[in-house]
Order: sequence, then structure tokens, then C-alpha cells
Amino acid sequence: MLGMGKQEMWSVGERDTVIDALDRAVAAHPDRVLLDFSGELFTYAEVDRLSNAMAHSLSDAGVKRGDTVVSMLDNNVDAIISWLAVNKLRAVSVPINTALRGMFLQHQVADAGAEIVICETDYVERIADVSTELSSVRLVLHRGKAVACGSQGDIEFAPLDEYRGSDFSAFTDKPDPADLACIIYTSGTTGPSKGCMLSYNFMCSLARQQLRAGPATANDITITPLPLFHMNAICVGVISNIMVGARVAIVPRFSVSGFWPEVERSGATIASILGSMGWLLAQAEENESMKKCHGQIHTVRGNPFTEAAKSIWRERFGAKQVGGNGYGLTEACVVTSLPGGEYAAPGSSGKRIPEYDVRIVDDLDRELPANTPGEVVVRPLHPDVMFMGYWRRPEETLKLMRNMWFHSGDIGKFDDDGFFYFVDRKKDYLRRRGENISSFEMEAAFLKHEALAEVAVHAVPSDKGEDDVKVTAVLHANANLSEADLFHWSTNVVPYYALPRYIEFRDSLPKNPQGRVLKYLLRDEGKTATTWDLDDTDIQVKKR
Repeated sequence: MLGMGKQEMWSVGERDTVIDALDRAVAAHPDRVLLDFSGELFTYAEVDRLSNAMAHSLSDAGVKRGDTVVSMLDNNVDAIISWLAVNKLRAVSVPINTALRGMFLQHQVADAGAEIVICETDYVERIADVSTELSSVRLVLHRGKAVACGSQGDIEFAPLDEYRGSDFSAFTDKPDPADLACIIYTSGTTGPSKGCMLSYNFMCSLARQQLRAGPATANDITITPLPLFHMNAICVGVISNIMVGARVAIVPRFSVSGFWPEVERSGATIASILGSMGWLLAQAEENESMKKCHGQIHTVRGNPFTEAAKSIWRERFGAKQVGGNGYGLTEACVVTSLPGGEYAAPGSSGKRIPEYDVRIVDDLDRELPANTPGEVVVRPLHPDVMFMGYWRRPEETLKLMRNMWFHSGDIGKFDDDGFFYFVDRKKDYLRRRGENISSFEMEAAFLKHEALAEVAVHAVPSDKGEDDVKVTAVLHANANLSEADLFHWSTNVVPYYALPRYIEFRDSLPKNPQGRVLKYLLRDEGKTATTWDLDDTDIQVKKR
């Protein structure tokens, strides 16, 4: 059954794994193209054979069922092959953000407890810099050009090419849908980032939900510039296409000027992007590829899309379905959405879907009536469609499962017709350009600057629909530091996506009687008259 007709391809509650889905696809159409990396094509059979070979080599290196393997890879075929290889061993994939460095990188690699890290050669130095704090890591496999260090301390550094293997035989011990497949780190708001434990079926369920919201067939080609260390790219970009026997064109990175030429080259019919990318593309200058591809993209997946952005995509680019109209989170997948083509009330994020029970409650967990904002709580109605808890943090898992409901920390409401509306975040975290940013980790990083006595990192609403980062700080007495100097210093301390747009120095920070900073006041004040704004400077920020 390749493609989806008027009836859904799967029944609600069906359980699956990506390994089984790939096996079915290879048996049905081995020579069909699955992956397109800038014109470098890989068939279903090739992806299967390459991942088998790497799995055998990783097994020889000691990887076994239940082991964690960290990857820090750019958008290339090895990010897919290594992920599948790890899963074929029933081991646990831990993809981490390629922008991590310093304490951010150290925490996630150490917390995962992995013995093996697979990374780009460009990131080897970052890992070497924190190697003394990585007690579990024994082998770093680097992809790309050779590096000088063969070993450092107890860690060996070796080329990934040596682990591609030549044994292409299949594995008969396949994972179960309920097995732990992946750990995705989400931002910490009152502590370090936590690892969300996700089952195979969780990931397949997310892919199925996206296909229900934006149907695809074997004739479709999905294009995505989203990073392969994100669930979106893996589940929406790769697993969903495996399920329908389609192709995915994975772009190395997002580029406004390069997007439409790549759509033209790849023949893409579906775009999987973030809403903020959609707005930038909607405002872009016209080019020849854009004109040639009018109407070629029939479906655009991504959140959040404003109504204005949706209208532009329909009228300017000829897209029929724009935006996912869904609400979700790493722990609970997508819990409100709509089947493709159904009416969505303006500003809403769809309705409850069959996999989840979603309620709005007050601080005592009493359900609130329609049109009343409160905390969003969720529980599964089918097996293995929610996270399995936080890695190595059972107490924090139980804390959010009060009264047997997962408490999202988000504020939302349902209207009288059952449409859901996201209102605000109860938790103190930030989201910028699709990345969750831990204020706790940001503040710890900025406090390493000798001139800063106190720091509060918080969100300021962005005109692009997400958050901009603001650092509000108190200087030590007699310290001499400019906002621009602090910004330049931070470029070597925090990931590029977390760099602050705003910086403000104050004599003190607003606090409650217990001494906690009242960040909601800082958020409400936003950009004040004394706030330094990166957008008012000529400083250029480079991704790294």
C-alpha cells in the first residue's frame, strides 16, 4: 500500500518501527530513490545495505542493545545511515545540536552516558576541549578530513570511514515498537537540559500524524532544510516518506536565496520547514526558480504559520495546504491537529486527535470550561505514543505526571467548537528559530564573565512569531564592559542560535521575597529605552 487515498492508510493505535517500515519499503521497491542530498541519490536498497554494514562495524566496536550512541552530524547521508545502524542494533540514538559547545556540549554528551560519539571533523576540537569531563566516552568517530589527534586521554579519535563495514547482511533481532529508540534533549528551565526518551512507535506515530495532516503519496518529493538532529526532520522528513515509499530532498542548511533553485532541481512537491522560515521565504525577492515552480509545492508543513504567511504562500506560490495547525511538544508529540484539507479556525492549532486526551486545568488540576485559559495536560489513549520519561531523571518525570496527567507547563484554551489555542508558556524557557533555549544554561554561561554579578536571560516576543533572546545583567562594582563587548564575548560561549538580540545593564534585577528574579516583569518590559539591540548595529552573526 503505497500512498494515501481518501481513506487513511493506518488505523489509529497501530504500532510500528522505522526498521520494519524500511524493510517493507525495500521489499516493495528497492530501486526507488529515498534520499536526495543536493543531487547525490540513495535508493531504499542502498540505504538499507549501508546501514547494515555500519551496524556490523559498530557492533564489532562494542555497541550492543540498549547502549547510547551520540551523534553530532550535519545534514548528510551519514546522519541517516548512522541513525539507522544504531537502531538496527537495538541501541539508542542520541542526536545533539551541532551548535553546542563548552558546558552545553559537555552536559549532553556526559548525561547520555555514551561510549561512542559520531561527529563531523569540524567538531572534534570542541569535544576534545571537554574530554576530561566525558568519563564514559572511549571512541570518537569523525566524518570528513583527517584530524591530528589519534587519542586524547582515554578517548580514541578515528575516521568514520574505517567503520563503514563490508558485511551487508540483515539483522534478524529487530526492535519492538515499545523499545527506547532515541533520546532528544529538551531545554532545561530550572536545571540542565533533560533527555526525552522516545520509543520507536512514538517516532512512527508522529510521522503518521503528519501524513494525516498533510497527505502524501509515493509520487511526492519532500524538501526540508531542517537539521537531522531534530525530530521534525527525522520523523516528518524521513520516516513519513519511508512509510509511503516517497523521496526526501535534504538541504544542507536553510537559505532564502537557495530554496527555490533547490525546489526546482529536486522536483519537490512538499516543503517541510519552520513557520519562521516560511515567513522569510514569503517576503523574499522573486527569482526565476520561484516563478518556474509556482504551484509545484502543493503542501507546506510547519508551525507557527501566521494567517498572513499562509495567504502569501497560497497566492504567491500556489500552495494548496499551508501550515500544520498543530500543537505539540517533545514529550507528547502532536496532540492537537486536523486532517488535511479540514477547516481550521484562524489562530487555532486544530482539535484533539484520537491518540491523546487533552484537557485544560487550573493549578489544582480541575478541568476548566471552554474559552478559559489554563495549563495544558495530556495523557495517551494508545500505547507508546508519549515519551517514556526523562533519561536518568525519574523524579523529574514523576513531578510532571501529577494525577497521572503529563503537565506541559504551557497555557492554552479550547473554544466552544473544540479548536485549541496556544496562549503562553508557563515555564520560563525561550524558543528561537525552532530551537529551545535553556535560560538556566544560558545564565550559567554568561555568569562566567568576570564583569557580571547577576544575569537573567529571558524572552522578548519577536515580530517573526517566536522569541528573541534578551540578557538583562548587573555588573560588578567598578566593572567596565559595554554591551557590544559582552555580545562579542558570548559568540565563543553559547550556540549561535542562542546569541542575544538584546542586552541591558541594570543596577538590580526585580525579585520576589524569596530572592527569585521576576522574569515575567522583564519579559513584559521587553526592549526598554536603555536596551542595546543587535539589529541596530552592523555586527554580522555567522552560523558555526
